[in-house]
Amino acid sequence: MKVPVIGQGTWHMGESRRAEREEVAALRLGLELGLTHIDTAEMYGDGGAERVVAQAIKGYSRDSLFIVTKVLPSNASYDGTLKACEQSLERLGTDHVDVYLVHWWSSQHAIADTMRAMEALVRRGLTRFVGVSNFDVDQMKQAQAALGSTRLACNQVLYQLRDRAIERDLVPHCDRQKAAIVGYTPLARGGFMRGPVVDIAKARGCTPRQVALNFLTRRASLFTIPKASRPAHVRENAAALDFTLSPEDLRTIDAAF
Repeated sequence: MKVPVIGQGTWHMGESRRAEREEVAALRLGLELGLTHIDTAEMYGDGGAERVVAQAIKGYSRDSLFIVTKVLPSNASYDGTLKACEQSLERLGTDHVDVYLVHWWSSQHAIADTMRAMEALVRRGLTRFVGVSNFDVDQMKQAQAALGSTRLACNQVLYQLRDRAIERDLVPHCDRQKAAIVGYTPLARGGFMRGPVVDIAKARGCTPRQVALNFLTRRASLFTIPKASRPAHVRENAAALDFTLSPEDLRTIDAAF
């Protein structure tokens, strides 16, 4: 599938009725600009973020969208996973999601039961693909072994300039398994607002935010899902891949972080 490398995150959305209109507007602007990859979770706003997404995608062709949501580990028994997915679909106002993820590893329910439910959801057409979030290499191996023939499509993990630990083991493992890495909170901790990132942005006539997102998606397996509530930030995100960082730019950022 062709999936936008830069998507839209929804963490903290759906928590306030006062902010809802702006959140919906931001997501819809992103869709208009081609950010049709939207990530959410049953945990966000206790389902509120999924309801915000439902409003934002109203009127769009379902085939033009790539929607991802997640089951809480506390709900990830076999029956609980099935029920959680069905409830997410109801809140999202759609008959399927494109990827369904386990939000993080937990020993509360056996991973084999969770993955068996994931395969059942694929067979029923309620999700096209399955994946994980916040799993390390060993946990991914256990999840994949429990899945059998179904492949893990991705692992969604923290990835930002000041936290590149996943590059040591997780990224190489996912590359070998042909699983995508989807980085969340890529712009946190302000790492993109200093030093060479600012200098490169000035030289290229773009913003530090765009340089950071470009660097964090520099490999074919890397995707990112920044959350943006302000129209200006949505537009920045959408244009973050309109230029190519030079090998020298990449080396400079790599050395600085």
